[in-house]
Amino acid sequence: MEMFGENGRDRVWTVMANVMDPVSLHEAFDGCVGVFHTSSLVDPGGISGYTKHMARLEAKAAELVVEACVRTESVRKCVFTSSLLACVWRQNYARDRRFPTTVDENCWSDESLCRDNKLWFSLGKTMAEKAAWRAARGTDLKLVTVCPALVTGPGFRRRNPTPSIAYLKGAHAMLAEGLLATANVERVAEAHVRVYEEMNGTAGGRYICYDHVVRRAEEFAELQRQLGLRAPAGSRVPAASEPDGDERAARFELCNRKLTALMSARRRCTYDAYIPVSYE
Repeated sequence: MEMFGENGRDRVWTVMANVMDPVSLHEAFDGCVGVFHTSSLVDPGGISGYTKHMARLEAKAAELVVEACVRTESVRKCVFTSSLLACVWRQNYARDRRFPTTVDENCWSDESLCRDNKLWFSLGKTMAEKAAWRAARGTDLKLVTVCPALVTGPGFRRRNPTPSIAYLKGAHAMLAEGLLATANVERVAEAHVRVYEEMNGTAGGRYICYDHVVRRAEEFAELQRQLGLRAPAGSRVPAASEPDGDERAARFELCNRKLTALMSARRRCTYDAYIPVSYE
């Protein structure tokens, strides 16, 4: 473990630890009350080649991080960054097409479906979050997960190409089903803070985080352009608001009502002492 900043600028220290080394993680967490696990694997090739092997590594890292939180006496809370992709990939099924099926924090992606379609990034996020919940089960650690959509913001995708490009694998299907969404990086950060602040109160479980659902082919094309991706020549992108000709295709509706309610609630007063005021 390495620490940078002798005194800690603005009371913040930068610590380098090996996410696959339990001892290193324990040393890094020692003295902390809360842990935000927001890491994501970076493709060493610098392309969108997030692989099945990387999915397994991400799941193992998540397990080790939460286990280290449990073993570190000072740590009481952990906010784990998952992904909306851990919720949206489910098998289609026959139903009344007049009403969309709601996708919320109670939904989990089907791991078999992800494997069959080589959706490795989605598989990795699903496996990692499930591993985190298993590691925290039956312990005193309070775990909450935030599942953001494709994170956007000034320069964010350019600086973080691996998760951004990998997220869009299977995006045509998500767009057609009304499941392709984005979340501004500032809102994602705020969601993490608000969830952490409320973990001593009502916050718990999973939270879906997005602020915009992509419904038009033009919006999707702009996402591809910003990431430097080219659509195949002559390809047509079915939008969520357009019929795609497949009568069997299910339609879904994203729901982030749980997070919206938490973030819109007024901050509770946390003062322990009050100064009496006389109006006489």
